[in-house]
Amino acid sequence: MKNRTFYYFAPILMAIFATQMVYGQGKLDAYIQEGLATNQSIKQQNFVLEKSVYALKEAKSMFLPEVTFSTTYTKANGGRTIDFPTGDLFNGVYATLNQLTGTNAFPQLQNQKILLNPDNFYDAKFRTTLPILNAELIYNKRIKKQQVDLQKAEVLLYKRELVKEIKTAYYSYQKAVYATGIYESSLRLVEEGQRINTKLYENSKVNRTVVLRSQNEVSKINASLTGSRKTAESARYYFNFLLNRPLTDSVILDDIKTLPARDQLLGNSVTGREELSKLRIAKDINGNLTGLAKSYIVPKLGTFIDLGSQAFDWKFNSNSRYYLFGISLEWNLFSSGKNNYRVKQAIADREALASQTDYVQQQLFTELKVRQASMQSAIAQYEAAQSQLKTSQIYYGDMLKLYKQGMAIYIELLDAQNQWIDAQLHANIALYDTWIADAAIERANASFTIQ
Repeated sequence: MKNRTFYYFAPILMAIFATQMVYGQGKLDAYIQEGLATNQSIKQQNFVLEKSVYALKEAKSMFLPEVTFSTTYTKANGGRTIDFPTGDLFNGVYATLNQLTGTNAFPQLQNQKILLNPDNFYDAKFRTTLPILNAELIYNKRIKKQQVDLQKAEVLLYKRELVKEIKTAYYSYQKAVYATGIYESSLRLVEEGQRINTKLYENSKVNRTVVLRSQNEVSKINASLTGSRKTAESARYYFNFLLNRPLTDSVILDDIKTLPARDQLLGNSVTGREELSKLRIAKDINGNLTGLAKSYIVPKLGTFIDLGSQAFDWKFNSNSRYYLFGISLEWNLFSSGKNNYRVKQAIADREALASQTDYVQQQLFTELKVRQASMQSAIAQYEAAQSQLKTSQIYYGDMLKLYKQGMAIYIELLDAQNQWIDAQLHANIALYDTWIADAAIERANASFTIQ
């Protein structure tokens, strides 16, 4: 009699391990775009980028006119005075004039004490200032622009790392889901084996040990199935977390049937890594910081104009209104070596950046070669697993026939059955390990195109 349990695994084998089918990852690509749009870490970095853009706009605005309004009011009493001898100067002359005219038209005057502090006096004005020449502002604007570029590289760095994490989580979840499917099919197989062995025992064809061993196999597969389901559940939680979705949301899986392209094993370039871009931008920033430190040798030239009114007793008329125009010049001639020390600090930073760049480039290249070696190992494991899968399937089929004919004991059949189950699990693991390794290489050489 033909045993139908032998064919329980056929649909899974065809779905997972066929190597001649067309491959597509449309669902994964959609999830990646969703993750890039919704991930909280990316959002935080975009806020930092937005702040850098506003800082650049602020630096640009420093070259434009600035208008301020200011006013002061003073009420004074006491303090320093100026003695003005009004009486001594005019009283004699006034007395003579009164005698000549026979009148008292010219009164006698008292000597005056004029208060220096203005009493009941206001000064209100609009001041417009405009820098004409200021090297510090020029270098500051350049630095702010480069800081925007630096933050853009930081955002790309986060996105690239997120893409790798999403892909790894996706493949890990898919690996756990298919492993669960294998365990479910295995459970049906061992349950069928337990049923058959129980019937044989009832007909005195086998001893009780065979039945007990069948029960143990059912318990073992049940435990493995429970663990696999929990692993898949945890992988789904983490995947949804990366996409900022509810943890229990379902995940649609692509039909992955082939190995990834092997052209990733040939590349040696890491020039696209954002880490190197950040170091190059940092080097440019350092150059402008050096220029900023040297800018003290360039004088600062600016202009201003005041339009206002000032008078006593809150008077406002044509006599109180005024304008004041001026040009300012500031030149740092001596600062006890402070500026030279700043220049030397910037030069030291430049040398440190150059050394760091060489180290990081070598480190990234080493990472790429390690990832490529891991992928080569994963491919070798997959090819070996495929060979083991075929031989274990044939071995199990042969042992099943021999067992049904009474020419093999149950232990031999059980060994063949376990080898077949293990071969399927190893082939499943090996397939998705190659894709996880491919995602790691894609991260190492920055080959994924981020929109």
